[in-house]
Amino acid sequence: MRVSFLVYGVLYVVVEIVGAQIEAIGWPQLTALDVATAVANACLTVAVGIAVLVGADVGGRRWHRSMLAWREERARLVAESWDEPGTITVSSWRPEPLALPAGRSRGPAPGGDYAVPSRGRPFPEDPGRLL
Repeated sequence: MRVSFLVYGVLYVVVEIVGAQIEAIGWPQLTALDVATAVANACLTVAVGIAVLVGADVGGRRWHRSMLAWREERARLVAESWDEPGTITVSSWRPEPLALPAGRSRGPAPGGDYAVPSRGRPFPEDPGRLL
């Protein structure tokens, strides 16, 4: 029953396209070549329409199969994750504690606590001395 409606629809589209093209040409100037062109254009239109429908159907089926496989894979992974006995490790959201700074040695640093200029090279801030 569906096939008969489909065939009737295709033939109706072909007849309408052919009729529209013949009407555009006009009956007095009509030749066999014009009729053949109209029929070829109508068949091309129907073929392109069928190709689009078949492509959409094939793409939809392929997408449906890939979605089923993806859902099955996710379900399998979820089932595997619940089957494994053991502890659940959770990473902390808190940062690691900072390391303690290195301590000073117990005695004073060798040579004192402050920098002392060497005797051979004066500082430029000293008045009267040049580098």
